[in-house]
Amino acid sequence: MKKLLVVGATGLLGKATIKYFKTKKNWVCAGLSRRPHEIRNVEYLQGDLLDKGSIDRLHSRLRDVTHVLYAALYEMDDLLIGWRHSEQIKTNTLMFQNLINALSLYSPKLRHLSILQGTKAYGIHVEPMKAPAKEKWPRHDHDNFYWHQEDILKRLSKRKNWSFNIWRPQVVLGNATGSPMNLIAAIAVYATICRETGMAFFRPKGTPIVTEATDAALFARALEWAFNEKNAQNHTFNITNGDVLIWHHLWPKIAAYFNVPLGQTRNRTLSTALPKLEKEWRFIVEKYKLKKFTLKELVGGSWQFLDRALRDAGPSPSPSIVSTIKIRKAGFNGCIDTSESIHKYFTEMRRERLIP
Repeated sequence: MKKLLVVGATGLLGKATIKYFKTKKNWVCAGLSRRPHEIRNVEYLQGDLLDKGSIDRLHSRLRDVTHVLYAALYEMDDLLIGWRHSEQIKTNTLMFQNLINALSLYSPKLRHLSILQGTKAYGIHVEPMKAPAKEKWPRHDHDNFYWHQEDILKRLSKRKNWSFNIWRPQVVLGNATGSPMNLIAAIAVYATICRETGMAFFRPKGTPIVTEATDAALFARALEWAFNEKNAQNHTFNITNGDVLIWHHLWPKIAAYFNVPLGQTRNRTLSTALPKLEKEWRFIVEKYKLKKFTLKELVGGSWQFLDRALRDAGPSPSPSIVSTIKIRKAGFNGCIDTSESIHKYFTEMRRERLIP
């Protein structure tokens, strides 16, 4: 029996990975996070990665862990500034160091550890990114906690004879509450508020960015493949759905799903306007008997991420495209239509009574 520990169990990838592996034979799952993951029949380990003592107290529950997905992430309240802030880099590095130190002491059966990066590894938040971005490129010259975590992992895995993978998904599509980068929740709540209040559901303005997305459940499938594929060990992989994502083109379909009329084409700063509508959201929650999350609890800081996704990119925006040739050649060919992925998670939010 193999035991997978998902660190950051309440996030988009953490939640999807637990839900996927809990159905697999010969696997048991545990989720580590500060707040309960609320997934039935899955062990919950409560801990704060910034509090070394709270992780050390879990020592007896770490002993049978064989595989780890490290999906924990600290983001500052100002999302975009945080991406280059020294304090955010320091915090994420310390979180990972505390966890991996505990694993090295208390998990004698550990065989594999996977960590997450993203397109910021290619410097997309610093300057226009060359496309398609490839894993074999040298590190982009900027300070990033990705590099600190990667160096810590490689040093220790060599000493402990662990295998590892480093994953670089694009925009993650999934279902979770309170995530700082959850476009599904932000769009679903925005459209719901527009429908219920008569507020305009504005079309995005300007030249759209061509980018990609990564379905959270597809990522879980790739993780399972990598656990079992010897040739995948100790590699970095880009992972995407296999098509492109252009929010401007999908907007009419999203409006139709929520039965909300399309507004005019214009820019709008949702991160300024939407957090002010807690009263309106409370009315919607009561009207439809939804789970009693506030806007802040449900959407988190994702309004800022949505603003960035829908921004006017200028006359000739650089595409945000990564190459997935490496993982395909290695043997993983999973894919999903991005519009189907979006629809799936809107529907899942309805099923979980997060939106009406």
